[in-house]
Amino acid sequence: MRKRRKFSPELKARVVIEVLTGVKTSAEVAREYGVKSQLLSKWKATFLENAASLFERETHSVDEQVRIAELERLAGRQALEIEILKKASDILRAHRDKNEE
Repeated sequence: MRKRRKFSPELKARVVIEVLTGVKTSAEVAREYGVKSQLLSKWKATFLENAASLFERETHSVDEQVRIAELERLAGRQALEIEILKKASDILRAHRDKNEE
C-alpha cells in the first residue's frame, strides 16, 4: 500500500501562487512538484476561499492588542494599589507598636 505524501502549508502556498501569478501553468507546476492536477486544483480552491481571512486576522490582532492594553492598565493599577496598601499597613503597624509601648 502506498503512503500518502504530506506537503507543508508553505509549499502549497508557493505552488498556488506560482499558478495564480502565471509564472507557470498548472500542468508545469503539477509535473515539477509531482502532484496531480486535481490536487493542485483543490489547493488553489482552498487558497482562494481562505484568502479573505488573511485580512481579517489584522482586525482580530488589533482587538487583541486593545484587550492586552486594558489588562496591562488594570495590572498596573492593581500593583499601585498593593503598594499603597503595604505602606498603609506598615504605618498602621508602626503606630500600633508605638501605642503598645
